[in-house]
Amino acid sequence: MRRYRRKVWGMLASRRRAHFTSCNAVDPAIALRPLRVKDYLVIDGSVTLPAQVPVMPLPGAVLFPHALLPLYIFEPRYRKMLEHALQRDRMFSVTLIKPSCPEWHAPEDFFHFATVGLIRACVGRDDGTSNLVLQGLHRVRFSSFRQETPFPIARIDIIESRNNTATVETEALGEKVLELYRKLKRAERRLPPKVHRYLAQLGDLEMLADLVASTFVDDPLRRQRMLEESSLNQRLRLLITYLQDEIGSATI
Repeated sequence: MRRYRRKVWGMLASRRRAHFTSCNAVDPAIALRPLRVKDYLVIDGSVTLPAQVPVMPLPGAVLFPHALLPLYIFEPRYRKMLEHALQRDRMFSVTLIKPSCPEWHAPEDFFHFATVGLIRACVGRDDGTSNLVLQGLHRVRFSSFRQETPFPIARIDIIESRNNTATVETEALGEKVLELYRKLKRAERRLPPKVHRYLAQLGDLEMLADLVASTFVDDPLRRQRMLEESSLNQRLRLLITYLQDEIGSATI
């Protein structure tokens, strides 16, 4: 399964690569510094998250695990955030600003359920701005904030999915998602052909739900609702409902 994940991530990266063809170098002295176990959270014995991460609240942006998000960093506070992340774990979290807030001023203005992402590619420019690609790693909840300005740094709790063991019901829901995806494909809304082929072979229905939701669910609040749903079965049901709505919109 990890082999499939690497291939899907690679193909998605090539789809959006464009100007993101190199990474800022990380100082070897930083990359090789001693790590303190208490500062990190281990997932599945393979992925390690820091116990706290910088947070980038954005309007309309919801990052899913497994998905890629291109970002343009230009605000001074987020330039500092990016420098902070590159000097440490190359990770930060993107979270959705609440619709009631034109812009955020405090943690109450954005959702505290989000995804930690890894900086996969980053290109700095002469004017101090940067383009980067962030790859979603894992759902988290912000438990508290170590700092709020100039950018938030949140302590995080890892959120694990319920019902993530394949059952007859889960597999049936996954098949329905693939059926609806094929309808969207016929309506010229599709993933790259190679990604489609690997998704059809995947036994990882959690990854399927996240990638399809990231690609085809446009409404930010619906995306946030799916991100916050801890039950995989219920997440798949929500995705089915949302895809049916997207198909209805595409045929109008």
